[in-house]
Amino acid sequence: MAAFDRVKSGIHGLDKALDNIRLGDNVVWNVTNLNEFSYFVNPYVKQAKEDNRNLIYIRFAKHPPLIEMSKKDFELLEAEQNNPDTEFCMIERDGIKIYQVNPYNQFETFTLEVHRIIEKEGFDAFYVFDCLSDLQAVWSTDLMMSNFFKVTCPFLFELDTVAFFPIIRGRHSYDAIAKIRETTQLFLNVYSNSPEEVYVSPLKVWNRYSQTMFLGHKYNSKTGILKVLQEGQEVSKYYKTINDSDKHQNGQTLDSWERYMLQVRMKYEKGENVDDECDKLCELMMTKDEQMLSKIKEYFTFEDYTTIYDRRVGSGLVGGKACGMLLARKIIEKNCPEIYENNLEPDDSFYIGSDLFYTYIVSNDLWDLRVKQRTEEGYYKYGKELEEGLKNGTFSDEIKKAFINILDYFGQSPIIVRSSSFLEDGYGNAFAGKYESVFCANQGSLEDRLAAFEDAVKVVYSSTMNISALEYRKLNNLDDTDEQMGLLVQRVSGSYHGNYLFPTAAGVGFSYSPYSPLPDMDNSKGMLRLVMGLGTKAVDRTKKDYPRIINLDKPEVTLMKDVKEKHKYSQHYLDVIDLKNVSLHDIPISEGLDIIPRYAKKVLVEHDKEAERMFRDRGQKREIVFANCEGIVKNSDFIDKMKTILKTLETAYDYPVDIEYTLNIGEDNSFNINLLQCRPLQVSTSTEDIEMPENKNVFFHIKQSSMGMSRKNTIDTICYVDPHKYYEYPYAQKGSISRVISNVNSYCKQNEKRAILIVPGRIGTSSPELGIPVVFADISHFSAILEESYSKVGYMPELSFGSHMFQDLVEAEIYYGALFENEKKIEFNKEMIFKHRNILKDINPNLNEDIYNMVQVIDFDKNKAELYHDMNKDETLCIFK
Repeated sequence: MAAFDRVKSGIHGLDKALDNIRLGDNVVWNVTNLNEFSYFVNPYVKQAKEDNRNLIYIRFAKHPPLIEMSKKDFELLEAEQNNPDTEFCMIERDGIKIYQVNPYNQFETFTLEVHRIIEKEGFDAFYVFDCLSDLQAVWSTDLMMSNFFKVTCPFLFELDTVAFFPIIRGRHSYDAIAKIRETTQLFLNVYSNSPEEVYVSPLKVWNRYSQTMFLGHKYNSKTGILKVLQEGQEVSKYYKTINDSDKHQNGQTLDSWERYMLQVRMKYEKGENVDDECDKLCELMMTKDEQMLSKIKEYFTFEDYTTIYDRRVGSGLVGGKACGMLLARKIIEKNCPEIYENNLEPDDSFYIGSDLFYTYIVSNDLWDLRVKQRTEEGYYKYGKELEEGLKNGTFSDEIKKAFINILDYFGQSPIIVRSSSFLEDGYGNAFAGKYESVFCANQGSLEDRLAAFEDAVKVVYSSTMNISALEYRKLNNLDDTDEQMGLLVQRVSGSYHGNYLFPTAAGVGFSYSPYSPLPDMDNSKGMLRLVMGLGTKAVDRTKKDYPRIINLDKPEVTLMKDVKEKHKYSQHYLDVIDLKNVSLHDIPISEGLDIIPRYAKKVLVEHDKEAERMFRDRGQKREIVFANCEGIVKNSDFIDKMKTILKTLETAYDYPVDIEYTLNIGEDNSFNINLLQCRPLQVSTSTEDIEMPENKNVFFHIKQSSMGMSRKNTIDTICYVDPHKYYEYPYAQKGSISRVISNVNSYCKQNEKRAILIVPGRIGTSSPELGIPVVFADISHFSAILEESYSKVGYMPELSFGSHMFQDLVEAEIYYGALFENEKKIEFNKEMIFKHRNILKDINPNLNEDIYNMVQVIDFDKNKAELYHDMNKDETLCIFK
């Protein structure tokens, strides 16, 4: 049949009144109750069967079925639901297909399944959908219900289908109904006094018109007669029925979620018990992570939920990162009240609900692209295109007003827009550094600040499609999981110093230290990474900077042999918010030390007393310092409180944790800690003892310079990057080596090779002069990665426990080791790999000879290499058979 062809509805008078329902029509019935819908859907189903239509019922609600279903039908559907060999839960009988779809799988999964059903059934199908209002009940928001309709209706239209949708009048906001009415082809109001007295009022009939079409119509479901109302007494009775019905439809300017919150608040203010409501609010606002939910319910009060609700834009969940931060603060408030009152900086964050993410996708016509990206073949292919689309969308005026409210609160204080997705910061998957966080200097006119804020939100949204995030989800079997993006908007903690804003110090902390630099260190005491200024340098491997590593068992112990090493492996730049140039960037430590108060400088630096004495002997008074947070490390009160915070959180979580924090120190040496983030710490643990073989062809042998679980692996491939040749390679072209590594990574993935990668300096640094600037997606399929020291040109591995790269390697169970130029490197016979043929040209024949000379890739045939690592002894051995 052709598009827009007339079809029969089963009610002759209705066909005449509407100039027929047409192929492509979506028909929304706005009813008082589902009995009213039955008066129209039953004749429609009967007619469709008589006309041998492909008739489909999409069942998803808890209300009684809208077509006749027997007990056996339900039993068959349940059996199909539990059948792992079927794509859909579907039965077919008496000329109708019944699909059962679960809306509790959340918006995206549910909507995509419905999309696949529609795609499978193809053109000219006839549909009956369960009540749209039940989707609002499941998702607790009108917004997502209307989003479902906005993406489903056009797809049905494209396939020349006919679909009936009921919706309950008075349950939804005017805005939600307006969006549905705008999208559908037909929107009909239905009122009734009895089955013999049913009134139909067409509000929208697309692309057809008659003089009587939009008048009221009376339908007798017993006789099947529908006629237009033109006689005065009947018209009067019709309007009385409408008015009586609408008297009970008050509050329709409010979303169902807003009405619910009003009801719960009134109940609470009356002193009634709201424990059940608190549990519901937790599940509707916070997270889907069952373990996190149980912790939040244990610590949160009704006032906590209302505070979050009042500081939230849009509906949906606040997401994992926001939950972790809020939960950690509540744990400290309850278990360490003195620290909470005296040392913890108050929180004044805002939250952008996860529903806004899908609303943004839908309103910017990106849903079809999202559907393509969620397929196996389109996962990477359309990811990049969707990433660009998310960067370049627009927000509605309503959402912009909500953003302005946030900006009005913060004034011109700098803020940071942080990702807070469904899956972040829960038990099992940290997503460390996978999604963006964007600093906003928040300066200039309101228009400028709003534009910058919108751009920041778009950047975070688009980061859900960056290659590292896609690869991470794929590796962790999360590529088919509903991943919505909430946002956490926080004020940047710090002090103003001229044109700059930054905290005294910031960093990350771990309740369990994965690294013991000395044999008698107690890992369970935890560790801190600490830097001057913003904490970005504590989690990213950038520039020639080294954070202060503080093992909380022995905080003042350092492995630096002398002052020269302390200078070299200290911090040389700090990150700041530049208020004048409206940007985030770094400045030299010397500049930072010149503009901060003397009391702050005192706790951030250590004096080179030998150099200062040498100048004094010459009659010169000169201050020689380097930034390593020495005064903070020696502040026993701070160290003790950080130990307490970390151990308290670990106990409450029943799991090791890692946190992000800022530290602001006052003139009287008092300090405030701002707890920015908390999540379960992904740690490698193993009790297995590995026996090291003796008298073998040793490729490398190292001690006390690695991380990862104990293992014994057969190695198929080794990739080695020559440090001297990498150093000599033109600076502007060094970034291309990361693409070469990515080529080798893909080769290992496609051929199921277990491989070792050995690179100079720091892997994953953003500074090519310090190492190769790969991202996680470039190295995700290597089994082991080692960094080689080459002091001749300044390449030095950094055991960067606490960085995002560290989290990636731990979660992917990738071994990490450092080939130092000291006693920790017992043996490294790199010449052994050059006795094998370089297969890089087979992997990528389009590289230049300099790269083939620099990067050696070898494949073993029958005689493989073997990698042994004993975590308990921190010893690693690799041999060639």
